[in-house]
Amino acid sequence: MFISEDCGKRSRRIPASRNTFIRSGEWAIISRHRIIFSYLKSLKFRILLVLLVAVWLPMLLVAFSILRSCEERSIAARSTEVQNQCRILSNQLVGSHYLENPSSDLVDGELTQLSGVYDGRIIIINQDFRVVKDTYGLVESKYMVSEEVISCFKGDTTNQVSGSRFIEMTVPIQETDSAKIVGVLLVSISIDGIRDNLEVLTRNAWTFLMVYGVLMTVAAMFLSYLLVRPVERIIRGLQEIASGHSSEDLEVRTYTETRRISEEFNKISMQMRVLDESRQEFVSNVSHELKTPITSMKVLADSLLTQEEVPNELYREFMGDIAEEIERENKIITDLLSLVKMDKKAATLNIEPVDMNDLLELILKRLRPIAAKKNIEMVLESFRPVTAEVDEGRLTLAFTNLVENAIKYNKENGWVHVSLDADHKFFYVKVMDSGMGIPEESLDYIFERFYRVDKSHSSEIDGTGLGLAIAKSAVLVHKGAIKVSSKLGEGTTFSVRIPLTYIA
Repeated sequence: MFISEDCGKRSRRIPASRNTFIRSGEWAIISRHRIIFSYLKSLKFRILLVLLVAVWLPMLLVAFSILRSCEERSIAARSTEVQNQCRILSNQLVGSHYLENPSSDLVDGELTQLSGVYDGRIIIINQDFRVVKDTYGLVESKYMVSEEVISCFKGDTTNQVSGSRFIEMTVPIQETDSAKIVGVLLVSISIDGIRDNLEVLTRNAWTFLMVYGVLMTVAAMFLSYLLVRPVERIIRGLQEIASGHSSEDLEVRTYTETRRISEEFNKISMQMRVLDESRQEFVSNVSHELKTPITSMKVLADSLLTQEEVPNELYREFMGDIAEEIERENKIITDLLSLVKMDKKAATLNIEPVDMNDLLELILKRLRPIAAKKNIEMVLESFRPVTAEVDEGRLTLAFTNLVENAIKYNKENGWVHVSLDADHKFFYVKVMDSGMGIPEESLDYIFERFYRVDKSHSSEIDGTGLGLAIAKSAVLVHKGAIKVSSKLGEGTTFSVRIPLTYIA
């Protein structure tokens, strides 16, 4: 039983390992294909391909054109040379009356020599279309009537390449004094010698092309490596930064493009670091702001629990303090939820035409009781009726926070001035006050979450430190802008610009 069980186990394991081997082999093939495909899509391969095309294509075109030109010029030169020899021979034939009496040893010798030199065949035809002489001796005394011969008797000479081995031409035999055509020379010469020379030239050309092409291919591969090297340095730098092994700025200034990429990445990296620090500070601030009311409530509750027979007056006082801390906690959470909503995409906006004059009048009406406690005068100055496409709820929250801050951080018997104006494209809202003002070094930070300008009085002035962050988010989500100017001890002005027509 032990042996059979063990064999059974082994028999079950073998297919599993075989399947694993097959899967490993398939994964190896897939990985290899991915590597090849990745290389084919890489910048290095495309630069290499462009360089190879730029090297090989002109080189091959020049080689083929040169070889073709050499062949045509060699054949043309041979044809011209044979035609000149045939004209000389034609004069000799007329002068010796060879067409009437083909028995001149001098002419026969010339014919034999000429056909031997050019490895060809010469046929002499008289005006009766009878073959007077054939250097091959095959068609003598026979008639030869062809289109080329007839055309030559009419004065039209022919010169053409027959197949790829011969040049065929017709040359008229003319009398010197009357220019009468009395015969035709039908000449066929071999171009095998020209072909042999071209083959040698072609072999030499291909040898040169291959050697030169291999050298240029190696040079193109090396050049593509050099050209892509700065990009690979950027990739390695990004990988090191992404893995956390490096916090240095990326500096690759080989090309203008790599320099610009490095600069833009460094800007983004700086923004990310600032954002990360801002998030950490935000989490710390949120923890602190939420923990403070809870700590106060715990202290008050522990005080009540540790005391026996707590008087009703003290009990009511402590419970009132606990209720205030709960209200403070609730306000912080409400403002945080409002800020989260502001950070959502613009697709969640409820855009509709809103009368901005009525909106600002309603905001000031709601806040006048708060301003009355410090005897602060509130004025709305509207230069013209303004209707804009906005999210009424978000802008109400934004302008409420701006005006409420102008009241909170104002002095007794001060004033808050709100103005509304517009042009053909934007509407403008300014919230000005006669308050304590903001130090110049704090102007860049007042829109940060939980930032307080005067931390020593932050506990005295009711608020969560999120109002300006909420206002800025609401303005930015409308594709607007918000700016602040202030003089310490004189007052602060917030300027808001928002498009009249919302553009998604």
